[in-house]
Amino acid sequence: MATYFGKRLKNIRSDLDLAKEYDLREAVGIVKKAANAKFDETIEVSVMLGIDLTKQDQAVRNVVTLPHGTGKTYKIAVFAKDQKAEEAKKAGADFVGADDLVETVQNGVVSFDRCIATPDMMALVGKVGKILGPKGLMPNPKLGTVTADVASAVKNIKGGQIEYRSEKNGIVHAGVGKASFKDAAIAENVKALLDAIIRSKPQGVKGSYLKKMTLSSTMGVGVTFVLD
Repeated sequence: MATYFGKRLKNIRSDLDLAKEYDLREAVGIVKKAANAKFDETIEVSVMLGIDLTKQDQAVRNVVTLPHGTGKTYKIAVFAKDQKAEEAKKAGADFVGADDLVETVQNGVVSFDRCIATPDMMALVGKVGKILGPKGLMPNPKLGTVTADVASAVKNIKGGQIEYRSEKNGIVHAGVGKASFKDAAIAENVKALLDAIIRSKPQGVKGSYLKKMTLSSTMGVGVTFVLD
């Protein structure tokens, strides 16, 4: 298997000009053609940002709804009680609770991808902050995951809303679809993400903000691209 994978990547790279910046449509075509694994590979975007990593106010983090979704099914946990808990369940939340959900997390069971909480639950959620925080799951009002409108929050995530954030090296990584998506759908998702990142540009940034953009699939190589 390792030998096959090595030959496959070698063949892909032989047709790719690694020094070239492709336009987005070309990049999508190249990446999709190379995504020939035995499963539906995720198409990912990596964006290197020109931010000052020593300044906390230049960290980039927000959410964006991709017009064509991600092709991934997210499991959502909602910390809520009474009527709000019922609203979350009706909206499609996978796990809903209060003290019982906290206990589950404390026992090491974190089987969800996104987490929402009503404002009155945040003191309770704080008990598991050390578990949820490092996993990037702590509810945050700036991201719309601390809200009284839990039904809309659940539906937004189920409908293709993703979170993006700059990591310590100043790079944003995000999945923008599956290899089975149509080329146009992937391109539109990429543009939606990039538009959101541009809108999130910190005021103190100087010089080039979007320094390098790369498109890849789970088992493929990265293709550097520029917007059309």
